Amino acid sequence: MSGIEAHPYSDAVVAGGLVFVSGSLPLRPDGVVVGGRAEALTEAMETVRRRLATVNARVEDVVKATYYLTDITLRDEANAQFCEVWSEPRPARTVVEVAELPYGSVVEIDIVALAP
Repeated sequence: MSGIEAHPYSDAVVAGGLVFVSGSLPLRPDGVVVGGRAEALTEAMETVRRRLATVNARVEDVVKATYYLTDITLRDEANAQFCEVWSEPRPARTVVEVAELPYGSVVEIDIVALAP
């Protein structure tokens, strides 16, 4: 995985009728971290999609999204992505600025969805 070690957790877990997706970084399947702003947000959402798929869930099943950003000015781009991915009624959402994320990522997205 391009110098990135395999992670010790499940991509997604189903419990109590919900899907809990591990925080999704902008990592391509080959392990390369995608930089930039919009590009990183796009790839982090692709990671969300791949992880949801491991339990046969889809982004349409999402009820809560949390965006962790290393720069709060990414909030506008995150809002644009959020509105593009989800139509009304949109999931609940939280945006949190953090000092640092793994592998120098600028975004990590945490998801809770309804189990299929």
